[in-house]
Amino acid sequence: MQHARLLSLSTFRPFIARSIRISHVRRFTVLALESSADDTCAAVVTSDRKILSNIVVNQQAFLEEYGGIHPYVALHAHQRNMPGAVQRALKEANVTVNDVDGIAFTLGPGIPGCLSVCGNAARSLAAALNKPLVGVHHMQAHALTPLLTSPPSELPQFPFLTILVSGGHTLLLLASSLTSFRILATTLDESIGNAYDKVARLLNIPFNGTSAGAALERYCASSLPPDEGSEDDVPEIRMPRPMPGRLAFSYTGLHSTVERFLDARRGTLDERTRLGLARSFQRAAVGQLAAKLVLGMRQCAAQGVKVKSLVVSGGVASNSFLRERLRVCLDAESPDERISLVFPPPALCTDNAVMIAWASMHRFLSGDTDEYSIESRPVWSLEDLDKPGSSTPETELAEDA
Repeated sequence: MQHARLLSLSTFRPFIARSIRISHVRRFTVLALESSADDTCAAVVTSDRKILSNIVVNQQAFLEEYGGIHPYVALHAHQRNMPGAVQRALKEANVTVNDVDGIAFTLGPGIPGCLSVCGNAARSLAAALNKPLVGVHHMQAHALTPLLTSPPSELPQFPFLTILVSGGHTLLLLASSLTSFRILATTLDESIGNAYDKVARLLNIPFNGTSAGAALERYCASSLPPDEGSEDDVPEIRMPRPMPGRLAFSYTGLHSTVERFLDARRGTLDERTRLGLARSFQRAAVGQLAAKLVLGMRQCAAQGVKVKSLVVSGGVASNSFLRERLRVCLDAESPDERISLVFPPPALCTDNAVMIAWASMHRFLSGDTDEYSIESRPVWSLEDLDKPGSSTPETELAEDA
C-alpha cells in the first residue's frame, strides 16, 4: 500500500509533525462513520489535523419519548439517517467520495444492531471504491480526541490518565500509547451518565432539546426563584459514598437514594428541596469521580508512573461543574507540579465521527488496515487493543512508554 511505513512513533507529538510533513506531499483524507448508540455521525478529517466536516444527527425526540435508547427504534433511525449524514459530510467537506483515501468506522463496543449500520455502510463503501478500511474502538477514539483538538504545544504526553464518562461508560484509564490502555477503575453497575439521565427524569426536569444529563446540570446551576426563598434555604441531602478507598465506581446507589427520597414524600417536593436534591446528587456523582481519580494517581505514583496530564472525554465531560471540581482535585493532589487538565471541545465530547477518523489515522498511515469482512465487536475491552488477534494489533508505538 502506498501509505505503508510512514509511521513509526513512540508518542503522538512526532505523529502530528510527520503527518503535517506528509501533507505537503499529499495529505490523507478519511471519511468516518459512527452509530454505536443513538447518534448517527459522519465526518471527514485529514492527516494534517483538519476537520473538514462533522455531521451528527441525534435522536433526542425518541430519547424523550422512550425514556432512553430503544435499540430497535435507534437501529431504524440510523438506517434512515446514515445515507444523508454521509452525503452531508462529503458536501460540507467540499470533497467527492473519490477524494477520500480511507473509510473508518466504529467497530465496537456498542449496541449490536446500531453498530451494524455504520459497519455495513463503511464496509460497502470501502469495497465498492477499493479504499482501505479501519475499524476503531469507540472509547479509544474518545480518549485520543484531545490529541487532535489541542494545540501542538499543549498535547498530552504519554503516559497520561484518562477519564471516560458517558451514558454507557465510566472508566479511569492509564494511556501509555495510542493503543495501550490499562483500566484502573470501571463501574460495577451503571455509568455516571445513565445515573444523571435517570435522576433528571425522576425530578421531572425539562430537557428543552438537550440530553437529560445536560438538563440536570443546567437545573443545578439555576437560581432559586425569589418567591421560593434564598439560596441559603436550599437543603443539602445526604448521599452515599460508595466503596471509599477502592478503585471502582458505583452509581446505582446514588440514583436509588434520589428515588427513595421521592417515594418517601410521594413524589411531592417544593422547589427548594427539588433543587437541593439535584445539587446533592451532582456533588456526590462528581465527588466520586474525583475521589477515584486521587486513588488512581496515587497508584500510578507508587508504581513509578509519572503522569503529567489528565484527559477527560465522553458526553459527561462537557459538564462545567465536573470540569471545575477535577481542576480543584488535581491542584490539591499535586500542589507543587501542575497537572494539565485536557478536554475536547464540547461538540466533540459527545459521540461523533471526527474522533473515529482521527483514531484511525495512524493505522491508515502505517498501512495497518482491516479486511472488508471484519465483524463488529459489541463487547470489546480497551485492554485488548494491543493484544494479538485484536483488530488493532500491537504496534511499535510504546517504545518509550
